[in-house]
Amino acid sequence: MSRFSAAAALAFMLAATGCAAMHEHQSEPEPACRPGEARSIHDLMYFGTSRASGIVSAEEWSAFLRTSVTPRFPSGLTVWEASGQWRDADGAMVREGSYVLSVVHPDDQTSEAAVRAIGAEYKARFTQEAVLRVRSVACASF
Repeated sequence: MSRFSAAAALAFMLAATGCAAMHEHQSEPEPACRPGEARSIHDLMYFGTSRASGIVSAEEWSAFLRTSVTPRFPSGLTVWEASGQWRDADGAMVREGSYVLSVVHPDDQTSEAAVRAIGAEYKARFTQEAVLRVRSVACASF
């Protein structure tokens, strides 16, 4: 991701932190799941494809998905292509192709470690400053 992509991620995290702080003061419990639903975590991860040496190709993304993501979440996941935009520090509009990963998983240490490892591996492998993660509590059923 470009340096402003990292700044956008930081801005989002700060906004989310503010919302979390507001929620703590409201003392509202999380909604209870209905019968037949399991309390789960829904993670959305945003992977930018721009890098100094070009872009992360579809083949490179496919290999990353096959070797780094699927083994960590073999029960299932969803991926789609997207395009993002933001204003960089100089005021220019920056557009970048990306991939979005959606995974619903138990709220446990194994899954948390897997999500963190995926982000860290993508950043290292493709020289990215950041991978945006949006974590939500969900009630899931099949």
